[in-house]
Amino acid sequence: MHKVVIIGSGCAGWTAALYTARAQLAPIVFTGIQPGGLLTTTSIVENFPGFPEGVDGYELMTRMQKQAERFGTKASFGTVESVDFSKRPFSIIVDGEKVIAETVIIATGASHKHLGVPGEDLLETKGVTYCATCDGALPVFRNQPLVVIGGGDSACEEALYLTRFGSTVYLVHRRDSLRASKIMAERVHAHKTIKPIWDSAVTEILDVKQDKVTGVKLKNLKTGVESILDCAGVFIAIGHGPNTEIFKGQIETDANGFVIRKEGSMTSVPGVFVAGDCADNVYRQAITAAGAGCAAAIDAERFLAAENE
Repeated sequence: MHKVVIIGSGCAGWTAALYTARAQLAPIVFTGIQPGGLLTTTSIVENFPGFPEGVDGYELMTRMQKQAERFGTKASFGTVESVDFSKRPFSIIVDGEKVIAETVIIATGASHKHLGVPGEDLLETKGVTYCATCDGALPVFRNQPLVVIGGGDSACEEALYLTRFGSTVYLVHRRDSLRASKIMAERVHAHKTIKPIWDSAVTEILDVKQDKVTGVKLKNLKTGVESILDCAGVFIAIGHGPNTEIFKGQIETDANGFVIRKEGSMTSVPGVFVAGDCADNVYRQAITAAGAGCAAAIDAERFLAAENE
């Protein structure tokens, strides 16, 4: 039986592992199908403290893993298929095998919602990105026309952030008005660098043959007219989906599937804690996920200590 099982291997998971390992709790981390999480798909991370020149996302996660393993963390490249939080110790099925845990830290992260159009997957990290805060300041986007896709608060935040770098920021939305909050919409409309493109959808991202983003194909959903818009980057901001399917019916989540935190990092089940993007639909940053992983580890350590008093 494991004292601490950590599900997920992004910033939250590895930080939780580091802290619980240093507390001599011998954690095991189940990495899932994407070891390192979403950050491994980001070419350069420039906003994680301690790396003044920036750091490759994959390298950052590898360093975190090595640091956690140095103190006794065991990494397993298994995928958690189901959990039973109805009683302690908890049962977890990993690749068909049962694992027993005294405490669990959920750090499964979230996945970007994709458009599902040609060119999107092949040009990811080559001009297609899902995080302006992560990638907007890269040299390839500076003083270039950029496209943001979406109409909610996230899309508006992305567009406003990108005005610091892009020559023009086109905001492409399927409707004729923004879904964003009034204050965000007002900021977007007031900014001279942002040019909304209404009633339109991106049907293809160009150009796979050149192995970089050169533009997008647009279709006006009211007139059916198609056009091409030149740009150097496409920022897709149509939302995130938390990776929490396996926890449905086991712990409390909100309407969108994000795990609901109680006191600190505690969930609705005593002994089960949560950290990172699977419980955060506001910040979604590597540094906030790492901080949440630290908190979850401390909470788990104190929970176990209280039981042994």
